[in-house]
Amino acid sequence: MTPGARLSAAIEVLADIAERRRPVADALKDWGLAHRFAGSGDRATIATLVYDGLRRRASAAWIMGEETPRAVLLGSLRLQRGLAARTIAELCTGERFAPAPLTEAERTRLETGTLADAPLHVAGDVPEWVVPSLATALGDDLLSELRALARRAPLDIRVNTLKATREGTREALAHLSPEPTPLAPDGLRVPLGEDGRGPALHVEPEFLEGWFEIQDEGSQLAARLAGARPGMTVIDLCAGGGGKTLALAALMKNEGRLVATDGDPRRLAPIHERLRRAGAAAEVRTPRGGKGRPDPNRADVLTDLDGTADLVLVDAPCTGSGTWRRNPDAKWRLRPGSLATRVAEQEAVLDRAARLVRPGGRLVYVTCSLLPEENDAAVSGLAGRRDDLRPRPLDLPEEVAARVRRTAHGIQMSPERTGTDGFYVALLERGPAHP
Repeated sequence: MTPGARLSAAIEVLADIAERRRPVADALKDWGLAHRFAGSGDRATIATLVYDGLRRRASAAWIMGEETPRAVLLGSLRLQRGLAARTIAELCTGERFAPAPLTEAERTRLETGTLADAPLHVAGDVPEWVVPSLATALGDDLLSELRALARRAPLDIRVNTLKATREGTREALAHLSPEPTPLAPDGLRVPLGEDGRGPALHVEPEFLEGWFEIQDEGSQLAARLAGARPGMTVIDLCAGGGGKTLALAALMKNEGRLVATDGDPRRLAPIHERLRRAGAAAEVRTPRGGKGRPDPNRADVLTDLDGTADLVLVDAPCTGSGTWRRNPDAKWRLRPGSLATRVAEQEAVLDRAARLVRPGGRLVYVTCSLLPEENDAAVSGLAGRRDDLRPRPLDLPEEVAARVRRTAHGIQMSPERTGTDGFYVALLERGPAHP
């Protein structure tokens, strides 16, 4: 496909997303199935164009003066890729499936459009209704953080210390030029290509042999800050696909008891193969009965572990606002009702986690959210319901402490401050109940 034809395809996908309010991955998949002549390189480039358009949807529409998929695509070429109006015009010729030529109004907008007078939610490319919550979390750094949240995310891997070392893995992947992550001691960062996409790491021999997993540096740090050690009884209560379970197993050196489960059994599907590949020891307990989202009538598979865990990790279901660099369509689909649903789910999972912690044990609460309602407020709520669980400061390495944003009960990582996704981490310890 010609560069212009790829632009037209991206506009088509953006229109499908806007009209049907569907996840970007579904729209891209359907477009690929309907256009089988498009090669893998074509599909990858189109996907990058679409994701960039969604990252800058509000600001691109602002400088173009309209919110059409074409305007969003053209504006994002200017804002996200820094292309000049003349270069964009050369791509929009109307020939060989390229977009129609620029109008005079579009050319003028591309040449002179500015965000100088744009409202904060437009300049920061987020829904207007979440700005007050984000301002509470990010303070004076709000706009710079929102702009960082609209950039492309890096590609990080976590070296599996059960099988390899960071330096050995770096040498084995030298053809990809990885560099050590700034904060996570087992992480490597792989450079992205000019199109913003990374290499196919899942086909590397070292990946197939279990030397590493793809995991954002923030997620790596969250697992490490939980404080798992060899010999502990540890429960990963919202394990999902197992990313943090694998990290916990490595930190425990496969010594002790590690139990992984999730309220949605479908999310656990990948964990078995990942554990096998990594050589990680963990007991997976899959809830039975019901399908899909957490079911309150489903049998509890952890009742025998109540009051026994040294550490319970709760990587809670959340809005995912901290991952909007990777999932930009999610921010435009988020609604206040969705936040309220997530807050209720967090309350339920924290109450269940609390019953698992032994006296003197730890509960570590993690979200990939920047919204205080899902973070400090959730911890305050649990502490208010359980007087034997008290928030405690996290023990932070010096280099991490210098970068994170401290909150009332925990820490907040963010794209601008730590270069990671927006992870929140808080620690509660179980002591005796007050009389």
